[in-house]
Amino acid sequence: MITISGLTARVAGRLLIDNASVSLPSGVKAGLVGRNGTGKSTLFRVITGDLAAEAGTITVPKNARIGQVAQEAPGTDDPLIEIVLAADKERAALMKEAETASDPHRIAEIQTRLTDIGAHSAEARAASILAGLGFDHEAQQRPAKSFSGGWRMRVALAAVLFSEPDLLLLDEPTNYLDLEGTLWLEDYVRRYPHTVIIISHDRDLLNTAVNSIIHLDQQKLTFYRGPYDQFERQKAEADELQMKAKAKNDAARKHLQSFIDRFRAKATKARQAQSRIKALERMGTVAAVIETQVQPITFPEPEKQPASPIVAIEGGAVGYVPGKPILKQINLRIDNDDRIALLGSNGNGKSTFAKFISGRLEAEAGAVKKAPNLKIGFFAQHQLDDLVPDQSPVEHVRRLMPEAPEARVRARVAQMGLATEKMSTAAKDLSGGEKARLLMGLAAFDAPNLLILDEPTNHLDIDSRRALIEALNDYDGAVILISHDRHLIEATVDRLWLVSDGTVKSFDGDMEDYRSLIVQSGRKDDRDKVATSGEASKADLRKANADRRAQFAPLKKKINEIESLTAKLQKQIQLLDTELADPMLYEKSPAKAAEKAKSRSVAVDRLNEAEEQWLELSAQYEEAMAG
Repeated sequence: MITISGLTARVAGRLLIDNASVSLPSGVKAGLVGRNGTGKSTLFRVITGDLAAEAGTITVPKNARIGQVAQEAPGTDDPLIEIVLAADKERAALMKEAETASDPHRIAEIQTRLTDIGAHSAEARAASILAGLGFDHEAQQRPAKSFSGGWRMRVALAAVLFSEPDLLLLDEPTNYLDLEGTLWLEDYVRRYPHTVIIISHDRDLLNTAVNSIIHLDQQKLTFYRGPYDQFERQKAEADELQMKAKAKNDAARKHLQSFIDRFRAKATKARQAQSRIKALERMGTVAAVIETQVQPITFPEPEKQPASPIVAIEGGAVGYVPGKPILKQINLRIDNDDRIALLGSNGNGKSTFAKFISGRLEAEAGAVKKAPNLKIGFFAQHQLDDLVPDQSPVEHVRRLMPEAPEARVRARVAQMGLATEKMSTAAKDLSGGEKARLLMGLAAFDAPNLLILDEPTNHLDIDSRRALIEALNDYDGAVILISHDRHLIEATVDRLWLVSDGTVKSFDGDMEDYRSLIVQSGRKDDRDKVATSGEASKADLRKANADRRAQFAPLKKKINEIESLTAKLQKQIQLLDTELADPMLYEKSPAKAAEKAKSRSVAVDRLNEAEEQWLELSAQYEEAMAG
């Protein structure tokens, strides 16, 4: 589908991609990963032609349609459904021509083509996509300008999904989705009939929706088969082998250099010294594995945890307009060691409930009891705008500890996970992830007993999300988490509360139960009712999933066998590469060197065959499980 050869790209004079090459097979679902700022979005701009490459080529099949989410969300008077339908430009043009065409032959051609592209079922498909992204039938008929920017970005996403391009490029699409929309998108991308490249730091999305990983690191592109977890294992193994190869290479070079230094000036050894110099030049060097450390995140521990419950609500109601509560009949308690995730679609009241617990909204009805001296820390994405643009992280923290010496102030900034060189940088010049770290540190500054985090990961890369997981697991206080990152939820919380139908209740199930319910029941109005309908429906669902897994167990076993073979072949090739990089092998045993080179060639051929078979069988299995 795509071949990238010798690609070099710069932005504002900064080299981001240098002589990088990679080939992607047709129909692949690939996650493009790498640290923030490495050039992932730049690569998308080069693929679409919005940015000219300095060198190299990108080859895409002729007439292939490339689609990506529009940078500006639609804000017109047009209904959402019409905006999405208009994204299929061929259908729109044919439908318009059909209204005025008079030539019988042309009318026949138009109708035939409309049938071929499924035009007559297009409205139902568009409505289904919009529903999956959170728009019910009524919302689909409303004008786009009546929605906020985040919701309009969902419309832009729906439009590109509906147009079904041959190459779909998605750049952090979950940043404006809730958990339910993210779960729906995972399933949609996994079953998408064409090639997809998706930039994401959502580990679960990269494990569920894609079957390959493209890693952009040190200005190079590397292609890996399998989901993110498999990529991480392969990368760790490759790094370990490379470090061993470098150590061996350095030792051999040191040995040759020692001989050269000792005997270069001696006439009787001059010829041997010159021979060693040439051998040293031929040997070359093995690059070191460059490890970029991620700054840890640390939340200060509460000095003293109050006795449970720290919050108790009986018949609680809360809203923004008197007499019109958004949530009511809330009967819940929060203990001092609770780890709670709030589930439910955006607009159901998750953020309202978080503000209610934090004291930013007063109860309209019912009783709310909080433990004496309870400290609550609150983080929400919109608070990024509250940072003073021209003040540095050190200045933000110094306001909270004006009498402290500079060393203590900088130590507190370091606990927030900001590197030394960023401590004096103006907030306006920090990256989104660095701003999020600063704001989380400010929210937790007074060592709260309860920490509330509302979508903390939108600007964090995968490694920073791991640092957040470690920080939350080390933190002794209670936590309430709102997030579309399922991996973060599963790694840090032990209770699930569902915000739906105007109230908040405990959800009896795990995240896999919730995911299955969302994917299988769709984004319908009664989805939350289904989610709380009791053990019978969940038991039936688990049985159906178990039956399907059992039916296709032989296919899954074959896929696992190929994955094991692939891993063995990759290790074999890496080991052979290490041995073939040793110049002494060619001097001592040329025949053995030739034998190893032949073995490597055979292993590479077997690996290519195994990878092609894995891709084909994985697609069959995913299709079967989705059905």
